[in-house]
Amino acid sequence: MRAAIILAGLAVLAGCTETAEMPGPQDGRALFMENCAVCHGEDGKGGGPMARAMSQPPKDLTLIRARNGDSFPRARVMSIIDGYARSDLAGPSMPEFGALLEGDLVPFDSGDGIQTPTPRKLVALLEYLETIQQTR
Repeated sequence: MRAAIILAGLAVLAGCTETAEMPGPQDGRALFMENCAVCHGEDGKGGGPMARAMSQPPKDLTLIRARNGDSFPRARVMSIIDGYARSDLAGPSMPEFGALLEGDLVPFDSGDGIQTPTPRKLVALLEYLETIQQTR
């Protein structure tokens, strides 16, 4: 039974690697503009057109690394954008984006050395967010 579970897991990971290539920040930028810029602004600093209508302003996404001791918390950011972490980290108005969970899976390492099958669009968005980080 254990061998069957391990083989099934390997098959899932093998299916992840059959995609053309890993998503990059350029892929994530398009998803950001489509899903996030309305609140977080095109620059990610929280000044999107919907920001003024919100009871709590959206977070400045360019300071994630600065707010976390100069380290980009990949696992925590992924859990916020994938919808699993609905807390004060994400803010009360952070919507769930079901469409980002659809499509191909790619292997994603959140920093623990383990490749986890993850929707390509989520990985692309995270890769983009990591590229827009600034220091305070």
